[in-house]
Amino acid sequence: MPSKRTSRIGALTVAAVCSTLSAVVLSTPAHADSVRIHDIQGTTRTSPLAGRTVTDVPGVVTGVRTYGSSKGFWFQDPDADDDPATSEGVFVYTGSAPKVAVGDAVTVTGTVSEYVPGGVASGNQSVTEITKATVAVASTGNPVPAATVVDARSVPDAYTPAGDTAAAGSVNALPLEPATYALDYYESLEGMNVQVADTRVVTATDPYTELWVTVKPRENATPRGGSLYGSYTAQNTGRLQIQSLGATADFPTANVGDKLAGTTAGPLDYTQYGGYTLVANQLGTLEKGGLERETTHRQGRHELAVATYNVENLDPSDTTFEAHASAIVNNLRSPDIVSLEEIQDNNGATDDGTVAADVTVNKLIDAIVAAGGPRYDWRSVDPVNDEDGGQPGGNIRQVFLFNPARVSFTDRPGGDSTTAVGVRKVHGKAQLTASPGRVAPADAAWEDSRKPLAGEFVFRGKTVIVIANHLNSKGGDQALTSQYQPPKRSSEVQRHAQATVVNTFVKEVLAAQRNADVIALGDINDFEFSDTTKILEGDGALWSAIKSLPKNERYTYDYQGNAQVLDQILVSPSIRRGCDLRYDSVHINSEFSDQISDHDPQVLRFRP
Repeated sequence: MPSKRTSRIGALTVAAVCSTLSAVVLSTPAHADSVRIHDIQGTTRTSPLAGRTVTDVPGVVTGVRTYGSSKGFWFQDPDADDDPATSEGVFVYTGSAPKVAVGDAVTVTGTVSEYVPGGVASGNQSVTEITKATVAVASTGNPVPAATVVDARSVPDAYTPAGDTAAAGSVNALPLEPATYALDYYESLEGMNVQVADTRVVTATDPYTELWVTVKPRENATPRGGSLYGSYTAQNTGRLQIQSLGATADFPTANVGDKLAGTTAGPLDYTQYGGYTLVANQLGTLEKGGLERETTHRQGRHELAVATYNVENLDPSDTTFEAHASAIVNNLRSPDIVSLEEIQDNNGATDDGTVAADVTVNKLIDAIVAAGGPRYDWRSVDPVNDEDGGQPGGNIRQVFLFNPARVSFTDRPGGDSTTAVGVRKVHGKAQLTASPGRVAPADAAWEDSRKPLAGEFVFRGKTVIVIANHLNSKGGDQALTSQYQPPKRSSEVQRHAQATVVNTFVKEVLAAQRNADVIALGDINDFEFSDTTKILEGDGALWSAIKSLPKNERYTYDYQGNAQVLDQILVSPSIRRGCDLRYDSVHINSEFSDQISDHDPQVLRFRP
C-alpha cells in the first residue's frame, strides 16, 4: 500500500509555512463583525478566505495538540449558523506548544491557509487552518460546544461525488452535500468537536498509536469483525481513524473486533495517512472481542499443500524468526511448498553489495525445526544488487521452501539473476529450461521490482510448476479520501505490465502441456476484483482461488479500516477443474496489533 504502516509524525506534520491553494493576499483584514469560523470554512472544501487575514475570530478551544510538528489547537464557534455545509471549527497552527487550554474563550487573528498533508502531489484534500496567529484569551473554564454525533444514521451511504472533469477530477470546488455523500459530511465537520459511541475496531492499533473504527457495524462486515473492501465502490463510509491528544501509554491496544465502549470524542482532523481522523481528548473504554489467530487444516496424504507468506523484510537481525516458524508449523500446518516474499539478504538493509540470503533462510528453517516442523529444503535465485526494489540494501526476493519428505524439487541448471527461464515440450510434457529460474528478468515491467521465481516440483509422481511473485506495490496511488474522485491508481501501470508477463509465461506452459498443473502465487499487491488479477487470469490461463471463499472471507490485509486482498494463489484450469481444491486465508497477522507481518498467509490444498 502507499504506506505500509501509517506514521504518527508524518500524518501530523505541518510545515511552518503552510501551502495555500490561493496566492491572493488581500491587504484589508476581514473583521470579526463580518467573519466567523463558518465564514472561513465556507461551503466547499477550500476556504473562500484563503490567503486573507482575519481579525478577532471568536470561539472556544476544543482540543490542544502539544506533540509532533503540527502543534496548535482547535477552536469552535458556539453560535452555529443554519447551514449544514459549513463547519464551525478550525485548526490554529502555532508551531510551538500553544498557550491555551480546552474551555478557553479566545479570539484569533491570523492568515487563512489551506494545508495539503503530504504535499500537493499526493492528491490529498487540504485542511483549512489559521496560521501566523495572534491569540487573545477572553475567559477560561467555558463549556465546550457539544460534540456532533457521528453514527450510522448521520453518515450517508454514498461515499463521494464524482470530481469535476474541468478540474482534473477534483472535488475541491464542488458545493458540499453533507446529507448525500460521506466525504462531504466529514468535510462539513472538519475542525469541529465530534463524537462516536460504542464503535467496533476494524483496524488494529498500530505502532504509531492509531486505530480505525466503524460507526456502521453492519456495513460489509467480515465474520471476524472487520469491514470488507470488496469493490472500488465499496469504500465503507463508516470507517474513521482514531488518534489521541492524550498520553501514548493510555491509548488502547486493540485488535479487529474489539470495541471502544462509551464515548470517544475530540476534534475532526484530516491527515496524510487516513484522511478524516477523530483526534480524541476522550477515549472510550476498550472491550476485548476475544479474536484468536486462525489455524488451517492439515493436508491429507494425497493432498499437496502450497502456501504464500510475506514475512515482511526478514533478515538475520530480526527477532521474529521463532514467531514466523511457529506460524508456519502450527497455524499453516507445515505446508509442502511455501513461497516466501520479502526475504532479505544476509545483512539486511546494510547496502554493501551483499545479495546472498542463505543465512536468513537457514535461520528460519532451523527455527521451523525447533518449533516441531520439518527440515525444509529451499531454492531461490539471488537478485542483482539493488535492482529489485524494496528497502534499500535489503535485496528482497522470493524463496521456495519445500518439505523433501513430501515433495521433490527438479533442479535444472541455467537459472540466474539475468537469464530468462523458458518452456519446452519434452515427451508431451511442459518443462522449464531452468529450475529455479526467473521469468523475463530483463523485461521493463520488472524495473526496480521483484522478478518472478519459477520452479518445478514433483508430488507423488506429478509435476507442478510454481511461480512465486511479488508485484509492484501500491505506492503513489491516491487515497480513497483524495480530492480527486475517483482516485488515480498510478501504480497499476507497472503491475498490469507485470501481470501480462506472468500470464504470457503461463500460457507458454499450457501451450506445451494443456493440462499442466501451474500455480502463480505471492504478494500480488492488488485486489481479486482488480484489472491486475483479470490480466493474470487472461484467456482462462489462471483463476484466483481466493474467489472460492465466501465473499466476506476474502481478505489478506487490513488497511485504513478496509479488509482487502493483496495476496493470492492463482491456479491453472487443470487444478481448478479437479473439484478438490480447498483454500484458506489464514488470519494470523492483519487483524492483530502484535502482528509479525502485515500480511496473512494463504494456503491451497489440492490433489495433482
